[in-house]
Amino acid sequence: MSISAITSNALSGMQAHSRSLAATANNVANVSTPGYARLETSFSSSASGGVSDSISPSSDGVSVDLASEMLDSINAEIGFNANALVFETGADMWNMLLTIKRD
Repeated sequence: MSISAITSNALSGMQAHSRSLAATANNVANVSTPGYARLETSFSSSASGGVSDSISPSSDGVSVDLASEMLDSINAEIGFNANALVFETGADMWNMLLTIKRD
């Protein structure tokens, strides 16, 4: 796997977790809205690498539970941070290769 593929995969993970956090924020904002269906995020890996996400209303009509929304936001934070570390490591590897090439 190339360094650019690694950083691309990490970027797709950060984007997916950002959208997941946005869905969680939307759920919290609509906690008191009558008839609001909770948005759920599902992640899947693609064959070419990376992560894709799908956000859809809850199919079973589950209402918003603030405790589960807090857990979802923590999960999004941890996932984003993990992908950010991978991205930074890939960027550091690129910098090291450029330094070696210049010398």
